[in-house]
Amino acid sequence: MSTGRVRAKKKASSVDQSPDSLPLRSSGRQVKKKAAETADDDDEATSEKKYRKCEKAGCTATCPVCFASAAERCAKNGYTSRWYHLSCGEHFCNECFDYYYRSHKDGYEKYTAWKRIWTSNGKSEPSPKAFMADQQLPYWVQCTKPACGKWRQLTKEIQLTSQIAKTYRCGMKLSNSTKTEGSDQCSMPEDLRVAEVSDHWWYSMLILPPLLKDSVAAPFLAAYYPDCVGMSPSCTSTNRLLGESNTVKLEHLKSMPNLAVSGLNKYFQPFYQPNECGKALCVRPDVMELDELYEFPEYSRDPTMYLALRNLILALWYTNCKEALTPQKCTHHIIVRGLVRIRCVQEMERILYFMTRKGLINTGILSVSPDQYLLPKEYHNKSVIIVGSGAAGLAAAKQLHNFGIKLGIKMHRLGERCDLIQEGGRITDPTIDKRMDFHFNAILDVVSEWRKDKSQHQDVPLGEKIQEIYKAFIQESGIQFSELEEKVLQFHLSNLEYACGSNLSLVSARSWDHNEFFAQFAGDHTLLTVGYSTVLDKLAEGVDIRLNFPVCNIDYSGEEVQVTTTDGTMWAAQKVLVTVPLVLLQKNTIQFNPPLPEKKIKAINGLGAGVIEKIALQFPYRFWDSKIQGADFFGHVPPNSSQRGLFSVFYDMDPQGKYSVLMSVVTGDAVMTIKNLDDKQVLQQCMTVLRELFKEQEVPDPVKFFVTRWSQDPWTQMAYSFVKTGGSGEAYDILAEDVQGKIFFAGEATNRHFPQTVTGAYLSGVREASKIAAF
Repeated sequence: MSTGRVRAKKKASSVDQSPDSLPLRSSGRQVKKKAAETADDDDEATSEKKYRKCEKAGCTATCPVCFASAAERCAKNGYTSRWYHLSCGEHFCNECFDYYYRSHKDGYEKYTAWKRIWTSNGKSEPSPKAFMADQQLPYWVQCTKPACGKWRQLTKEIQLTSQIAKTYRCGMKLSNSTKTEGSDQCSMPEDLRVAEVSDHWWYSMLILPPLLKDSVAAPFLAAYYPDCVGMSPSCTSTNRLLGESNTVKLEHLKSMPNLAVSGLNKYFQPFYQPNECGKALCVRPDVMELDELYEFPEYSRDPTMYLALRNLILALWYTNCKEALTPQKCTHHIIVRGLVRIRCVQEMERILYFMTRKGLINTGILSVSPDQYLLPKEYHNKSVIIVGSGAAGLAAAKQLHNFGIKLGIKMHRLGERCDLIQEGGRITDPTIDKRMDFHFNAILDVVSEWRKDKSQHQDVPLGEKIQEIYKAFIQESGIQFSELEEKVLQFHLSNLEYACGSNLSLVSARSWDHNEFFAQFAGDHTLLTVGYSTVLDKLAEGVDIRLNFPVCNIDYSGEEVQVTTTDGTMWAAQKVLVTVPLVLLQKNTIQFNPPLPEKKIKAINGLGAGVIEKIALQFPYRFWDSKIQGADFFGHVPPNSSQRGLFSVFYDMDPQGKYSVLMSVVTGDAVMTIKNLDDKQVLQQCMTVLRELFKEQEVPDPVKFFVTRWSQDPWTQMAYSFVKTGGSGEAYDILAEDVQGKIFFAGEATNRHFPQTVTGAYLSGVREASKIAAF
């Protein structure tokens, strides 16, 4: 008998260790032996069989209950040889495990069918626990009645939908959602397990991370394994293209407009696609960014839940970015079985506020009602003064205003064609243009090779290095360019001076294109047909802007920052954001007390204040149409190097033809040429050029015209920054650093990734609004 007992115990332990080793049937002799052994069990063993704890270390469930109730002999809340743990409060018994896992049981076919779908779409293991979590756990839903908000468990057969989650009330009969079982259903107590979900340790006891069903992010992420981006592989919305490799599938997806997201603007691409090159303002849906890991370190080991919610929030925002995205608008889109849905809803709010603060969502010209704020009350107890109201200042002001701290815009896609027209009216042979463009880019490639092992102290002017490489090429190759080819090369040099905002003799050869090492914006070049003022006017709506108060002094020596204007008016706030142009900082237009750190002053002076000017002309009709044949811009080949940059490119600012407007730029040394001319003299020079380019026809006088004077405007004095010879792109990062958590800086000259652009200025404002809100 003792031997029999030992064997019985071995068989019992084998159940715990490997359910697959269980025999499918027993002989009569074995049945008799088991009966004899049972009769010999003492009282303690009999008592133990009535009840068994969960074997998961740290599980708080003192008396587990099987949620599955699938097997006829389901243990319910009684004895089972093993409890399978999914979370503290969610277990299934060994009998229900066998019901789905054993091939002779009725539930086996359902499990294997699910397993086939999971395996074909997903990457994670299709285990029995994953099956139970994905298919058998009951859904939980929150009462939407404001005075209630209690969580209720739905019966097993009910499939939760976004509509049910949006409208659910306690006691609602889901077969007929217009009726309830009684008016006092909200008075029923909430399940005790709900309170545990909020505890910090609860998530660590979760066996499997939540995978959302029917996520709004699914159309954006069809090229990814769904379980790698927080979505369930069992949903039809996440089905991958079977029988195709990832590369083939990605090419198929690229050919689909807007990644199959109905109604989405094609320029909205919030996520990287697999194996895609860097793009600005995109996130990898399968990886947490560094700032996300810093904010949410608890997800560093397994980021699945965070990725699921972040991707969902981003997708919801990009699907409708005209309205503020609130936690209430996200909650009913979180579809996942089990108590973990409660935790997902709680975490979603944290993630949404983080993404709002970072400017990933709820940003731009979003209109927010006066009684609505995008961040909770703990962010509201700050006062901020913003010096400057350009794109950076307005962006920061709009963000902070929407945080609670005291538009459909049409775009025209620009084509690539740019005919180069010589004075005299002849269009340059495109092959000549292509040839000189190739040589020009080859010169820049040599500059890139030269600078690889050069330090800041070995830097030279870009113009000097280009001339040196050009002369060496002519000498070594023996090639002689024609007079026209030399002029076309001058045109390309003027374009480079336009990009830098300066004569190339001042620009760093080592760091002139430092921002190209970072991910840049993808997609088409486009024109805001209504002009940037539409965006700026919208940003300014609802913001307290005080005009004609030039700031001359900022004193941050005390607890509050004191801002003094030229008329002696003083203002005080906890934080001050400075968004004035770089050149005003270089000229000490604003005095700081105490003085700015030496490191920041050195960075300020390490950048150049670039200057360009523009002229816009409105004509009575579009005289240029017949010659340029629908192109969005055309180039002016300079007659000699001394006129390089003088009206080098003309842009059609009204492609619809309603107003007939051309705009041209003045760059490089040509800026000084027109500096002392009055507007009419500048117009006369521009019209002389246009009449040379269209010599074969009559060019009418403009109806209206406008000449910028950015270099002479006392509050501007520049166009955009560049890295001076001997400087470094690091200066942009140093300029962006705050001083003592009191003085903050924004503007294009503080954005290392996107300098020289209105976009860069705007994003710097959003960046600083995020920093100020977090302090």
